[in-house]
Amino acid sequence: MPTMSSARRSQWPVWLCWLAMVLDGFDLVVLGTVIPTLIKTGELGFDAVGATFAATISLVGVGLGALFIAPLSDKFGRRKLLIACVAGFSLFTIGIAFAPNVAVFSLLRLLAGLGLGACLPAALAYMNDYAPAGSAGKSTTRTMTGYHVGAVATALLAIFIVPDWRLMFIIGGVAGLVLLPFLWAKLPESLPEAAPAEAGESKTGEPKAGGTAKAATAVEHSAGTKAKTGFRDLLQKPYPLVAVGIGIASFMGLLLVYGLNTWLPQLMAAAGYPVSTGLTLLLVLNVGAVAGLFVAGILADKHGTKKIVLLWFGLSAVLLAILSVKIQNEFLLNAAVFVTGVFVFSSQVLVYAWVSQLFPARLRGTALGFAAGVGRLGAIVGPAVTGTLVAANIAYPAGFYVFAAAGLLAVAALFLVPHEVKADDTSVPSRH
Repeated sequence: MPTMSSARRSQWPVWLCWLAMVLDGFDLVVLGTVIPTLIKTGELGFDAVGATFAATISLVGVGLGALFIAPLSDKFGRRKLLIACVAGFSLFTIGIAFAPNVAVFSLLRLLAGLGLGACLPAALAYMNDYAPAGSAGKSTTRTMTGYHVGAVATALLAIFIVPDWRLMFIIGGVAGLVLLPFLWAKLPESLPEAAPAEAGESKTGEPKAGGTAKAATAVEHSAGTKAKTGFRDLLQKPYPLVAVGIGIASFMGLLLVYGLNTWLPQLMAAAGYPVSTGLTLLLVLNVGAVAGLFVAGILADKHGTKKIVLLWFGLSAVLLAILSVKIQNEFLLNAAVFVTGVFVFSSQVLVYAWVSQLFPARLRGTALGFAAGVGRLGAIVGPAVTGTLVAANIAYPAGFYVFAAAGLLAVAALFLVPHEVKADDTSVPSRH
């Protein structure tokens, strides 16, 4: 692994994890941008039922990756896992462009999701390994801006490329392949208990005399001698109540994120808006998400994550209910969707930030994998339920009512989570 100065070491992980989230953002939106075209043309045998199946099986792969692959970052290190997952996602995504039918299309989406599902928990765990005390909110939300920048870029790209849906997947896969050599060459390993002195460094982060050659070896050795961790640790006191509340909130949060990003263009088409308007609103929704992430992270670190995440989910429910009313004025429609994006997507990211604060470093990757994995079940339910409503021709306004109810349920679940968790006689406040 590369040996870097303290300044560079603090910058490369930030940007590389951010770019990994850009790929996740691409995957979030790409299916929503091509579904209307695939349904309209019937290419590969797509109809509303086939599109719902493809969206659902894609998220099954992402959920399985988060639940069963992401925890490996606590055992073997974040770097190796990120590289492997980005490679797998990229190759299978390119393969989607050459799928001959709905079945192969869906299978490749499943396989791509396995790799990508582990990227988000591993990247967030990596960044929280590096984050200074009291900055977990900003660290998490700023890393996750890449998620929505990727979504914005994909929605914008779709406006110019769709109906050429195959090119969308080729571009996404190639982008991942371009990122791979940078991850390999510039991303150092990050393990929570690898203290600077153990890695051959002084307390200032600079290599000790004679310690440079030992730095990488010490970190790699640490990866191989770590105590085993797993989901069973989350069942031990005091974590079960925390896990239940966080799991329900994450389920509802990703139900909103994936439900909206997969079906918003189709929902707007069902409401009588042009297809081009639906794609534009998908772009506006994710621009709002990026803006909301910056604000949410700052407020969470200042006022406490629990207060802000409760407020964010509550406002999301109200705004989603408002979208069930058709808005004739174009400016007001875009403004309403923008503000909805500000609150809806950063709500889910605040859940991840809170998980990073509540659980110790040795369980961080496992806990984030649990939150993301359970959340992916909501990501499966959201598009599946909305797709069923689309197939029944009642998606508008019923879809927005379902989304508003999910926001309210998340608020209720988060009241279960305490402000702090005490483990091994150590108090871990939720905002520090």
